[in-house]
Amino acid sequence: MQPPAPPAPLPPEGSPPGRLPWDFHPALTEERLRICARMLANARRDALAMASYELGDDPWSVGCRAFAFGRNRLERAASSGDFPWLEVLDDSAHFVFLIGGNGNGVPVRFYRGAAEEPTERTLRRQELEVQQLSLALGEAEAEGMAFRLAVETDEAGRVERVVFLALRGEDRVECFWPVPLELPAEAATGAAVQLRLIADDGYEGPREAARRPAPP
Repeated sequence: MQPPAPPAPLPPEGSPPGRLPWDFHPALTEERLRICARMLANARRDALAMASYELGDDPWSVGCRAFAFGRNRLERAASSGDFPWLEVLDDSAHFVFLIGGNGNGVPVRFYRGAAEEPTERTLRRQELEVQQLSLALGEAEAEGMAFRLAVETDEAGRVERVVFLALRGEDRVECFWPVPLELPAEAATGAAVQLRLIADDGYEGPREAARRPAPP
């Protein structure tokens, strides 16, 4: 059953009218994208909680850890059996995961950065990804296409939003859809708190107390 379509956000200026994720493939449902986006947001939350700036952590090291944590959460969820629609296509540093089961899933990659400004590295497609896109969408629709989840952060490294992108070639945005994330009640009232989301894969992450310095 296809989910109801929420109002489409405006794509970046100069882009064509946006399509919604499930317009490209029925496997890209809102619920599935929300689960994947929350896993990535939780992964970055955990990386920030574990950071030790006194010992030399910096935005680069935290970013590497956040990527590794996000990859691990998706891999663990895919192997758990609780998400039969989630698979891993490439578990290398180019990490590609699939949304949709039976080997016909849609390949997606994630990156941290501005959704409006994907880099050349972000746009680069892996051979396995291209082959899987053709299988899932057909050769004509898959031509030049790439699906990405952009994890946008504030100056402190906290997640502000996660955007699903359908990019064709270097300059054509066919879908720009901020994935709805569930914020805690205190965040909704404007309190300056770290993003707290449901641990969809069953892992709660490090305790807040774990990152506090030990008393002298």
